[in-house]
Amino acid sequence: MNYAPMADVAAPRTDDVSEDGFLGGKLLLRQLRSGHRAGHDAILLAASTKVQSGNRVVEFGSGVGAAGLALARRVQPLDLVLVEIDPQLAALARSNAEANGLSAQVLLLDVCGGSDSFVAAGLPPDSVDAVLMNPPFNHPGRHRASPDPKRSIAHVAEASTLEVWLHAARRVLKSGGILTLIWRADGLAEVLAALGRGFGSVAVQPVHGSAGGPAIRVLVRAVKGGRAPLAIWPGLELNTASQTQSEFVQAVLAGADVLPLAK
Repeated sequence: MNYAPMADVAAPRTDDVSEDGFLGGKLLLRQLRSGHRAGHDAILLAASTKVQSGNRVVEFGSGVGAAGLALARRVQPLDLVLVEIDPQLAALARSNAEANGLSAQVLLLDVCGGSDSFVAAGLPPDSVDAVLMNPPFNHPGRHRASPDPKRSIAHVAEASTLEVWLHAARRVLKSGGILTLIWRADGLAEVLAALGRGFGSVAVQPVHGSAGGPAIRVLVRAVKGGRAPLAIWPGLELNTASQTQSEFVQAVLAGADVLPLAK
């Protein structure tokens, strides 16, 4: 499946779904009780995405819409497009946008599909101001895949996943358009190598689970056609040495502040 209309996609049964609060309760999301569930990664991605009111913004692999809708809650209005391959998650993303009073177009679309499928879905080349993404990033050789197929698809990358997703982003972005992504920290070299084709002005912020520990994620911003040198920002520590959250981290997770890549 490359692209399919959403008209006939039904939402999952109510007893298969939970409703969870994000951004300090300012965003309520219905999501499946099993499979991939949105969490801090989505909110950190939204808090690192630099956009302006009126921008056309696309989230690849949106799931139930957590990152894109968190961004839309912060910056209004946006011409927001949520791209998702799983019909149930796409249906939830659509209902979540409506329930939160946020405008978003939801596309049932395979990010790995060709240019023709993107054009058919209304995403022609050079048409988007910003793309944000949280691609499947666990290495298949080092990560035991979940028996839940939806969780496995969301978490485990194929060898070509990153390059294919970045190529799709490069194709739809305008010159000077901004890409923001979150990836596992030990894969930063892969990200930088893949961004060398068509992107520049790369900025990186490591994310640490706790103070003094190694980074577990990297947040990365890049500009299509950018030429500025690589910039590495100080790491974000989600928890202090006493396993509490700083006021700044609390503010970011509550949607009251943003991370450096969004400025």
